Amino acid sequence: MIVKHDQVKEHNLPGLSHRTVAGPLQGFQTLEVWIQTVDPGAATPVHRHNCEEAIVILEGHGVLALEGLEQAFGPGETLVVPRDAVHQVTCTGTEPLRLVAALGAAPVRVHSATNERIPLPWDAPDPTV
Repeated sequence: MIVKHDQVKEHNLPGLSHRTVAGPLQGFQTLEVWIQTVDPGAATPVHRHNCEEAIVILEGHGVLALEGLEQAFGPGETLVVPRDAVHQVTCTGTEPLRLVAALGAAPVRVHSATNERIPLPWDAPDPTV
């Protein structure tokens, strides 16, 4: 199977665009792959999930807040987020942050730092643009 990124529904949140390019809709049960763009000054919510995550930074600069520690990052780096770690990714540069994230669960269920479920617009099974 080949997934054409421009044929996967794009979900737009304030400051963030998202496409799930591999996951339950493609038959995966233990992996999701996301492509995201984060606008300058925007950030993901502070959150956690019950799976590991690797975030490959393609373009842009930002800060990873991970369990209370902050580290700057840029292109050519991979952010490694352990299972259930509270984290947030913020775009700190003047250009958008482009990334690919691989998460070890399908579907991924996201929770706040206080363990309240955060529903995601891409949780709904709608593969069309």
